[in-house]
Amino acid sequence: MVYLSLGSNVGDKCQNLKTARHRLEETAEIRVVKASSFYLTEPWGKTDQDWFVNQVLAVETGLEPLSLLDTVLLIEERMGRVRQERWGPRTIDIDILLIDDRVINTDRLTVPHPRLHERGFVIIPLLEIAPGLVLPGRLPLQKVWENLVKNQETGCIKKLTCDKMSQRNIENG
Repeated sequence: MVYLSLGSNVGDKCQNLKTARHRLEETAEIRVVKASSFYLTEPWGKTDQDWFVNQVLAVETGLEPLSLLDTVLLIEERMGRVRQERWGPRTIDIDILLIDDRVINTDRLTVPHPRLHERGFVIIPLLEIAPGLVLPGRLPLQKVWENLVKNQETGCIKKLTCDKMSQRNIENG
C-alpha cells in the first residue's frame, strides 16, 4: 500500500484536494483505496500564511517509486503549483509518505517521508485510514502520535466537512 498526503492553502482548498484525487484516479496505474476525512490545520514550517486543508489517501499502484513521484509532481504543476519558497503557500502539495514497508533514499525521493513523524497533520489522517500502521524501522504510528502529543508539538488540527457552507469557516481558519 502507498500512502500519499494532500494539502492546499490557496484558493478553494477543498476543491483543490478533490481535483488532485480525481487526477490521481485518472492515472491508469493508480487506484485510490481509502481516503481520510479532510482536516483544517495550521501552517507548519512557515506560519505566517493561510491554514491548510489536508487529507491522506491509501493507493495501490503499479508505478515504480520515481515514476509515482514524477506523476504527482506533474499533477501539482498542472494544478498551478509554483515552488517559490520552502513550506510556502501552495495550491496543492502531494507527498509520498510510505510505499509498503520500503525504505528509499535517493537524491529525488526519500521514503518514508523524512518529516512524517513530526507532522500531526499527516499522522492524524493516516491513523484514521490505517490505525494499526507501523512505520518501517520505527514505532507504531500510534506511538509516534503519542510522542508528539506528549511533547505538545501537534499543532491545531480540526476535522471538517468540505461543503459550500464550511468554505467560509475554512477561509477564516
